[in-house]
Formats: sequence, structure tokens, C-alpha cells
Amino acid sequence: MATFNNPLERWQHRFDIDGYLFGEQPNAYLASQQQHLLPGTALSVADGEGRNSVWLAKQGLAVDAFDFSSNAVRKAHQLAASHQVGVNFQCSDWQSFNWQAGHYDNVVGIFFQFAGPEQRAQLFERMDACLKPGGVLVIQGYSTEQLRFNTGGPGELDHLYDEALMRASFPGYEVLDLRTYEADIAEGSAHKGMSGLVGFVAKKPLDRP
Repeated sequence: MATFNNPLERWQHRFDIDGYLFGEQPNAYLASQQQHLLPGTALSVADGEGRNSVWLAKQGLAVDAFDFSSNAVRKAHQLAASHQVGVNFQCSDWQSFNWQAGHYDNVVGIFFQFAGPEQRAQLFERMDACLKPGGVLVIQGYSTEQLRFNTGGPGELDHLYDEALMRASFPGYEVLDLRTYEADIAEGSAHKGMSGLVGFVAKKPLDRP
């Protein structure tokens, strides 16, 4: 079971390996929603070793990404170089990141379930605020059913997602895809095996700044 007492030290240690902890391929749910992504800019939240931001850049997007682990960001730079794409990586926690209001056409958050309910609400608010009107939000996370599988994730019920939480967190958004499902995932050594998942893709209202 994950502990969150010293998260930076924990993640620095986890990312301090030769290979990629979560693999080099993009998250499968993100890749499956490619048709909903808009041309232009994208932000990848808590991007880790860069697998998702690099994939977004390969789709022709201008990508910003951040993670608070310098080990992760170092490896993300290496991954981008190996794929010959540019990503504006920043080593930052989510509280310190420069959330530019109405700046991004797409905002992507994949398995960033370090946040409990209070922090998660603040983080979701910032994701909403930095998305342009009409922009697309993509979130993938573990569902509350993940506690049955123990194949990844925080292991804490209030850190997990369900469909009601997604809808309530982004009121007024046009839901393009929302699903709760189980899948056998293989994302490096850290996300491996049958898992309970939630996928959410939605478009911000045009009349909201």
C-alpha cells in the first residue's frame, strides 16, 4: 500500500531506475481518445517520465508537462529526444506550476491519484481554469474497484474515482466519453495486471472563461 508521508522522496527513489517505471508507451485510454484531441496546445499534468507528453507531441501538439520528481523529468527529456520531439518539461509540483488561465486546447491527467479529496478539488479547479473554452479534458484513473485488484494506485479509497465524481468535478462540461471498466494493463512494472479504471473525456463549455 502506498504511503504519502514523504511523496517526493518516494517518487525520486521509484524513478531512479535504468528503465521506465511506467513504460515508454502512452496510456492506452489516452491513445484511444485521440479523435477527441484538438489541434494546438496541450498540458500533461504530473507527467512522470514523459510517456504521455511525448505521445501528445508526436500528434503535432505543442506540449507543456510537469512533474515534481527531477529524476522523472530527466528521463522525460531523454524519451523526447529519442522520439525526436520537443516538449516543454518543467520540474514543479502542482501547487507551484504556472497555470496560465485559458491557455490550453487540451489538458491531460493520467493516474495522478496522489491527491486526496481536498487537494484533488483544488487541482481539478486549476485544470479547469487553464483550459480554453471549448477545450478538451482527458482524465484516466483507478476506480474505487481497484482496491479489489491491488495492481497499482494509491490503495486509499478517497483517492480513487467514480463517474459521479468526474461529472460533479466538471459541471457543465459536455461529456465525450465516460466509462468505468476493468482491463488487464501493462504499463511498465508499476501498472501491471487486471485493474479497475475510470476514463473521462469532456469539453469545456464555450461560454465559460
